[in-house]
This record gives sequence, structure tokens and C-alpha cells, in this order.
Amino acid sequence: MKKYFFIAGLLGLLSPVIALAAKVDTLQTYSTAMKKNIKAVVVLPDNYDQQKSFPTVYMLHGHGDSYSGWVNYVPDIKKYADEFQMILVCADGNESSWYFDSPEDPKWKYETYVSLELPIQIDAKYKTIKDRKARAITGLSMGGHGALYLAFKHQDIFGAAGSMSGGVDLSPFPGKWDLDKRLGSYANHPERWKANSVLNMTYLLVPNRLALIIDCGKDDFFLAVNKKLDEDLTYHNIPHDFTIRPGAHNFDYWKIAVGYQLLYFRNFFNKGNI
Repeated sequence: MKKYFFIAGLLGLLSPVIALAAKVDTLQTYSTAMKKNIKAVVVLPDNYDQQKSFPTVYMLHGHGDSYSGWVNYVPDIKKYADEFQMILVCADGNESSWYFDSPEDPKWKYETYVSLELPIQIDAKYKTIKDRKARAITGLSMGGHGALYLAFKHQDIFGAAGSMSGGVDLSPFPGKWDLDKRLGSYANHPERWKANSVLNMTYLLVPNRLALIIDCGKDDFFLAVNKKLDEDLTYHNIPHDFTIRPGAHNFDYWKIAVGYQLLYFRNFFNKGNI
């Protein structure tokens, strides 16, 4: 379903204003695949100690950022954890991993870490609902690519996925954002660039297996590739929510977009009767 509309403070009307009482943990995790410790931020809703268990949303940062980016730049995610009754896990992608296991550098295995190792550790430590119907993933820019990439490949782990301004096709951007370091040069390894682009992975999907929400600003340099992804999903009859809003590739846009993404996931969790 496509939506093209201007947002003028609508998020403020979704529910009454509440205090930012969420608890924020900085968790030390361990990647066996990469043999190192990796930090994550975990945002717990205010009533975490009273409730038995919660659904979880994994949130991925953009290129050049880290696990702390979401809470540093979008403090409203604490409010959303309370309001939507969910645990938010802000994972680390080491600035430029693009969230796949690098075929160029075997030391970079962030697909394995984020999709397999991290959820096991989160489920062991926190009161999560341990079911794909209660687990979603989203991200911005590099993290938008990563969220769809990981959800497409690991539909047994994630039941819903989102992307905000995602770099969903890597091929048009050789030489940028450390992609050559992760994939090798486009000239020498075009097959790697294509195989690791979300735009070329829709064959992994079947209708209604994954709940998908994708959005992008109308002035974003990733708009064209997001439109192509929308067209391909539509052609293959994969239900998804695709939105173009006013905005560019920056946190002014993502501060608004993330509220709609988390609301979408809250509704997905409720439909699953978890």
C-alpha cells in the first residue's frame, strides 16, 4: 500500500503525552564469529519490572555511526518504548559493516552477529517474547539496507522489517561509504555488489511472510532505489507499506519516520496475539 502525504505533527496525536520513564541499558555482548565484545543499547519500557514479557525491535544505525546513535539523536525512542510497550535494541554495525558478512574481509561478520548471536543474548538476558511474531528490525540509511537484508535472509528470526531512507541497491554507489572494503571493487566483483543488494533479494520473499514498511524522503539521494524496490515488491505481489514524505537524508526526517515505523510494528505485534 502506497502512501504519499505530508506530516504535520501527527505523531503527537497518537496518544497522550507521557513521561520519558524508560530505562536505558548499555549491554556488553560477545560475537563468537568475530571473537570480540560489542556494545548495544537496550531501551526498556517503564513498566518492564511489572510485565512478564515484551516484543522486541532491533534498530540499526547508519554509516559512520554506532550503537548509541539512536538514543543520542532521537531521544523520543524512549517515549516510544513506553508508549508501544516494546523493548528496543540498538545494535552496533561498526560504522561501515553494511550488516552483511563481508566476502572481502572475513573479520567482518555482522550478518551473523546481528541476526543470530545478538538475539540469543538479548533473549537470555531480558524478558522478551521469543518468537518471530514478536521480533522486528528496522534502521536508517545503511541500517535500512541492513534491516531488510537481514529480515529477508532470516525470516525464521524476524517477523517484520522496516527501512528508513535505506541504501537498498549498492551498485549505483561504487567508491562510497567503505563498500569497496566490504565487497571488493565493483569493477572486479560486480556479482558481490548485486548479491548483497536488497533490491536483488526479493526472490526470497513470499506474500505475507514478512510484514514490511519502507519509507524515504522525496529529496533523499536514495529515493530512486527505494522506488525501484517498491515497484519490484508490487510486481511480485509482496504486501508492503511504502511512503514518500517531504524530507532529505538526515535526522530531521528520521525523528519523524521512526515513530511511524514503531507504530507499525506495535500493530503487527498486536495482530499476532502475542
